[in-house]
Amino acid sequence: MLRLSLHPEGMAPRILNLPQWRRHVLHRLDREASLTGDPELRALHGELAALPGGTDRTPPDGIAVPLRIRAGDDVLSFLSTVTTFGTAVDLTAAELSIEAFLPADPRTADVLRALAAS
Repeated sequence: MLRLSLHPEGMAPRILNLPQWRRHVLHRLDREASLTGDPELRALHGELAALPGGTDRTPPDGIAVPLRIRAGDDVLSFLSTVTTFGTAVDLTAAELSIEAFLPADPRTADVLRALAAS
């Protein structure tokens, strides 16, 4: 999903705030790679950081990041939030992260309701 969202042949051309979204994705991936020491995550970070898409120099806050997507003639706006569950007891599932995309405005909520009803 990370590749799909940042790749120029994937979602990237539709993301209106791509530099900000890239910063969010790369910051989270860097954090995960650092915490786990996983070389595959580190390699993925390098691969995604090399993709075009601009740079947002604003420090990431990690609470809620807007995602603005062009969908035909509409602009859908979402808030991305990540909830991480961790435990020191179970080493096989030490951390689970779930990312949710919530409608950030009434227009996006209306479009999603219409899609769900169809």
